[in-house]
Amino acid sequence: MTMLKTLRILPLVAVLFVSLTSTACDTSVVADIATQGSRDLSVVSPESVGMSSERLERLNAGMQKLVDDGKLAGITTMVARHGKIAHFETFGHQDIASGTAMPEDAIFRIYSMSKPITGVALMMLYEEGAFRLGDPVAKYIPEFKDLKVAAGVGADGPLLEDANHPMTIRELMSHTGGLSYGIFSPSQVDDLYQEANVLDGNGTLKDMIDKLGKIPLRQQPGSMWHYSVSVDVQGYLVEVLSGQPFDEFLQERIFDPLGMVDTHYNVPASKVDRVAAVYSPTGPDNTIGLRIAPATREQPTRYFGGTAGLSSTAADYFRFSQMILNGGELNGARLLSPTTVNLMITNHTGDLPIYIKGADAYGFGLGFTMLTDPDRSRQAVTPGTFGWGGAYGTVFWIDPVED
Repeated sequence: MTMLKTLRILPLVAVLFVSLTSTACDTSVVADIATQGSRDLSVVSPESVGMSSERLERLNAGMQKLVDDGKLAGITTMVARHGKIAHFETFGHQDIASGTAMPEDAIFRIYSMSKPITGVALMMLYEEGAFRLGDPVAKYIPEFKDLKVAAGVGADGPLLEDANHPMTIRELMSHTGGLSYGIFSPSQVDDLYQEANVLDGNGTLKDMIDKLGKIPLRQQPGSMWHYSVSVDVQGYLVEVLSGQPFDEFLQERIFDPLGMVDTHYNVPASKVDRVAAVYSPTGPDNTIGLRIAPATREQPTRYFGGTAGLSSTAADYFRFSQMILNGGELNGARLLSPTTVNLMITNHTGDLPIYIKGADAYGFGLGFTMLTDPDRSRQAVTPGTFGWGGAYGTVFWIDPVED
């Protein structure tokens, strides 16, 4: 099982959105892509960008089989190369009960695919000199000052010790800071996360910070890659450093410049009929079972998380991915420099132990996971390919070598 699949928060099956695009793995590649012609996001024949229509039909057949076999309700797939869309198809239904076919502009709850967007937001402030990656997180979030670390199992809670060094922003962004999630790895610290309801959807990012500041770290900072709520902390950091609410920062600094017109925390009422329904795999042989409410909210949320919470379309997330592919720029709107993009897609975890079985084929950068050892992976892709996935069946990946 790949890290992307392993790390989905909930085992829910509804729709699958696959976006294959590319980015530069170093500044020389960023420079080279400028010679490959206009990267205008247009829809073209596969052959015009060096792909095979015949081979892509295999993808269509495979996706349709998932629908026919009752494994997924509906699917959207997209493949882009050299800044052009070579494949954009839909399968099955947006909602089985209504019989609505899956449209190209369906809106999906992307859950953890919110994380790379958060990473970009924070690194935009990094470029502006707001912080250094080696800075202690507590420099900007005093609630994290002098956090203790769980050192063993106690009768009434974890036995504690001092941290051997303060958690840094680099560690925070690479899931090596010592935080946890509360649901993936049994421990007394995870129990405390659950008791405190750290990710309370009725609260705010500041409420989350106040709770985390009273809970010890699960392990020493820098000692292990451990999936965690750290990206929500990054979202709060954006608020602290920018002086803006996180949702407003994303809208003004990322979504509007990139033309991501259908990416929201709260889907507007005028778009709710485009939201894809979600189904759990509770039928026979993990087929479609119970219908979960559409990925929207009856009441507007005020928890604008960096970890999850956004809804988006295939077309919108493609624009975000293409910006990364272009070295931080899309259609004249530059969000990041190529150097910063390269920093984000560099493996920052090295040989640190990873707590998820089967994930040792991957490293982690600043917002993305990347394939480091294809022999240990079931993904038939190029080393250096990076991306992420979401709990409700969304996934994207970017192959910098194949562009």
